[in-house]
Amino acid sequence: MPEVRLKETGYHVTAKIKNLLFDEQPREKLANYGPETLTDAELLAILLRSGTTEMNVLETSRAVLESQGSFAKLARSNWKELCKIRGIGKVKALTLLAAFEIGRRMNSDFGEEEIVLNEPTTVYRYFGPRLRDLDKEVFIVAYLNNSKRMIGYDKISVGSSNATVVDNSEIFRLAILNKAMSLVLIHNHPSGNTSPSQADIRLTKKLKDTGQLVGIPVVDHVIICGMKYYSFMESGTL
Repeated sequence: MPEVRLKETGYHVTAKIKNLLFDEQPREKLANYGPETLTDAELLAILLRSGTTEMNVLETSRAVLESQGSFAKLARSNWKELCKIRGIGKVKALTLLAAFEIGRRMNSDFGEEEIVLNEPTTVYRYFGPRLRDLDKEVFIVAYLNNSKRMIGYDKISVGSSNATVVDNSEIFRLAILNKAMSLVLIHNHPSGNTSPSQADIRLTKKLKDTGQLVGIPVVDHVIICGMKYYSFMESGTL
């Protein structure tokens, strides 16, 4: 069996010639037929670039997908967790995280279009890709002008997998600094349950009441849960 000797690294790597050919095949298929023709494993193989001494890059990619079940589960991992998967080291893990983040930003990219948060579907379109893969609850406040155009937003807190702590006074301090005319509240539920908890309901009422007092109303609170969302405004509970 032929050997590939990497003299400059001080060690030898034994690899079948077919492994080297397989490493090139996904890229050739992409070049010749376009990205839509590639399987999930082939797309992943292009990012991983190489396999291991035991598996070619396609076999490695299939093993990675089988261990996680889907790209969505891979995207919820941090780089240290990815490094625990056979065939993925730090460089490959960081490459995957960068690719997933590019995908999220593309999904929430409005281009030159103004971001008008006048309905929950638009709130989800912008913030859904940023929050739906996270394994911890994140609470965000979006600041709106008179036309409901978003003029900015802040990540107020990061909590555990099922809770986060929100400072009522800090939200309205930031709202005043940003010259907001109204607010939209957004947070995620990593648990997979779209229904608001009692804590969510109490917090929403508290922020709504404070907003009425200071003249900066809360117009919606959207809970993002994977590919679904719950809107307090849409459900008539705000």
